[in-house]
Amino acid sequence: MPSADTVDPTEAPDSTVTDLDDASTDRKGSLKPVIDVIPPEAYENPTWKGLAYFARDAVIYGLVIAGLILIKNPLVTLALWFVAALVIAGLFVIAHDAAHGSLFRSKRMNRVVGTIAMLPSWHVYEGWVLGHNRIHHAYTVRQGFDFVWHPYTPEQYAAMNRHQKLRHRIEWSWFGAGLYYMREVWWHKMIVGKPPARWAGAIRRDRIIVWTFVGLASAGLAAVGWAQYGTVLGAFWLILKTLVVPFFLFSFVIGSFVHVHHVQPDIRWWKRREWTKWKGQMEGTTVLRARFGLNFFFHWIMVHVPHHVDMRIPMYNLELATDAIEAAFPGTVHDEPLRFRDFIANTRQCRLYDFDEGRWLTYREAAEQLKAPAPEATPTAA
Repeated sequence: MPSADTVDPTEAPDSTVTDLDDASTDRKGSLKPVIDVIPPEAYENPTWKGLAYFARDAVIYGLVIAGLILIKNPLVTLALWFVAALVIAGLFVIAHDAAHGSLFRSKRMNRVVGTIAMLPSWHVYEGWVLGHNRIHHAYTVRQGFDFVWHPYTPEQYAAMNRHQKLRHRIEWSWFGAGLYYMREVWWHKMIVGKPPARWAGAIRRDRIIVWTFVGLASAGLAAVGWAQYGTVLGAFWLILKTLVVPFFLFSFVIGSFVHVHHVQPDIRWWKRREWTKWKGQMEGTTVLRARFGLNFFFHWIMVHVPHHVDMRIPMYNLELATDAIEAAFPGTVHDEPLRFRDFIANTRQCRLYDFDEGRWLTYREAAEQLKAPAPEATPTAA
């Protein structure tokens, strides 16, 4: 597939990773006025609270896994798969906070808990820190830098072959969000990508930890499956049922989360020289209010604007920070209920992007734009 011209954090040299802003964007569009209005209590992160959330989700995950191993009823299995996807997402959000250093004051505790909490989602802790913290957060919705759901232009799409166009249509649809996430973020950016030299050792270590977990879990489940069913197929089925399917379902959940955070018709992606921290962090993401008790698993990750303004705010204080930001800067924050139908609508409209006009295009609009004759140059007076 033609490149979207993004910096790959697993291949970029250290100088690219650490050069977060041009001098011009550093002086203009600062987030300091926003950070100044966030109350001090929004940064409070007592150790007991982070441990309590982690322990609660870990226990639920253990119970769900036990249920998947012991229960053979297909309807119950479907229900457990749904809960498994949600609780793995919850553990992932906890690890995400740890990776930002906001879950605990201790860097070591953040790393240990974050590494463990990412195991059910097969994520590499230090790989996530590199790609997510140092690239996505530093360059949110900036052309050529932010690799997460970075849009393709009509010209790039037109240059794709038939297979690449089909893959784009699937991955940028609502049902393909998990496939996009697994390929573009999980596989390419963390599992197989080559990191900068100073990150290579830590990422290699965490990759070994993840694959050791997957290998040992698979071996244990195969043994239990053989004992239950007495066949190789039964051993394989228990691995698929308990380890693989929950991972795939989680990938859809997290892919959908990231999409609605940064892709909707009103969110603009910016050319490199036009981008500022304000445009990226205040205007380039959303506050989506989860209902029906979903924050039990989502941990307020959908309240995303304050998280991008200051990564030090723990997940359970994001709503407090949002209230302060909205009071100080009314009309700036994209704040609306979290609705699945809005996600579907966004995926239908936001397929390709015109960086010159700063707007999302459907495939039809992009094709019409390419067919339209170029405007004639205005003659100048002699």
